[in-house]
Amino acid sequence: MLFTATVAASALALTACGSGGTSGGSGDTNFITGTDGIATVAQGERDAAPDLSGPTIDGKQLDVADYKGEIVVINVWGSWCGPCRLEAKNFVAVSADLKDQGVQFVGINTRDTSTGPAVAFEKQYGVTYPSLYDPTGKLMLRFKKGTLNPQAIPSTLVLDRQGKIAARTLQALSEDNLRKMLKPVLAEK
Repeated sequence: MLFTATVAASALALTACGSGGTSGGSGDTNFITGTDGIATVAQGERDAAPDLSGPTIDGKQLDVADYKGEIVVINVWGSWCGPCRLEAKNFVAVSADLKDQGVQFVGINTRDTSTGPAVAFEKQYGVTYPSLYDPTGKLMLRFKKGTLNPQAIPSTLVLDRQGKIAARTLQALSEDNLRKMLKPVLAEK
């Protein structure tokens, strides 16, 4: 019986980690999803990102609004999530490449019950950008309905220089797709 419960719990954890596909639920978000799973919003139709502020996994305070004027890549992840491990090196590489071009990366660590595993994850993968600590998913719930699926971990959003949501994906990203997601927003003036 314990074995069955463990298998069921493991299956549930794996589905929660990668589920969500390309849909974000209902809601009028103006997203148009491409075949690569990247959804974009035309420049004049974007919604502002909600307040994303609070403690980071290293105990500091962070407010994403402080990055207004820069492009912000928000990656929702958990140390327990296999696809998050696979994409981590891609985020580290692109973050380093675009740091001097006005692009700031911010993680939102979710469902880790303490910061220890999150800090270990960042150390293991060489993550140098900050991550908000959101163990219960409260930050994700601040987004307009249909923008993020709280079950879709990892998820990534790109905020334009005005702090509006320009693109999202509800799946793990290759380095090429991450760059593809950022390219049109980088080209905007």
